[in-house]
Amino acid sequence: MAKVLLLNGSPHTHGCTATALDEMVSVFEKEGIETEIIQVGNKDIRGCIACGTCESKGKCVFDDLVNEVAPKFEEADGLVVGSPVYYGSPNGNLLSFLDRLFYSTSFSKHMKVGAAVVSCRRGGNTASFDVLNKYFTISSMPVASSTYWNQVHGFSAEDVKKDLEGLQTMRNLARNMSFMIKAFAAAKETIGYPELERGAFTSFPDGK
Repeated sequence: MAKVLLLNGSPHTHGCTATALDEMVSVFEKEGIETEIIQVGNKDIRGCIACGTCESKGKCVFDDLVNEVAPKFEEADGLVVGSPVYYGSPNGNLLSFLDRLFYSTSFSKHMKVGAAVVSCRRGGNTASFDVLNKYFTISSMPVASSTYWNQVHGFSAEDVKKDLEGLQTMRNLARNMSFMIKAFAAAKETIGYPELERGAFTSFPDGK
């Protein structure tokens, strides 16, 4: 069975971001896709210190939630990253988590489907949305879209439940993501995944 991991970057387990993710889960279940929500936003997660330990040991030097989630991410077919907006950007804990998760894992993320979801009271949503999508687009992960930018509005979970367009966007996002996961699985068996070139690394060490 296909599986999607959903990361809740909010410190609130039943807040605005969780309400958006729950709306997606209801669709995934109907589509026959297994889900797991992982709470990230209220965990004590430090940032990457660029020590390079992950290159030799295959995991982050800080043995916390990042290393716990890494094997689940490897097995998953899709990843949804949800975050509230703080000063026009995602939750700092979530960003530290994603930096270390993506950098410390060497397994291929090619063709895993990614989707970013943001929650805000009023503004900063598209800026935060852009930040989260960059983790997918640097990792050869196709990005799922919806009928509007993947966002909900509200100051509380009850507010979000009144954002009918936002919830509709979440449902359509989950349907599109479900289709992509199933379609990619079928295509892998029939035509195969596209070739990925590796090896070129531009750094201009001689200033040329």
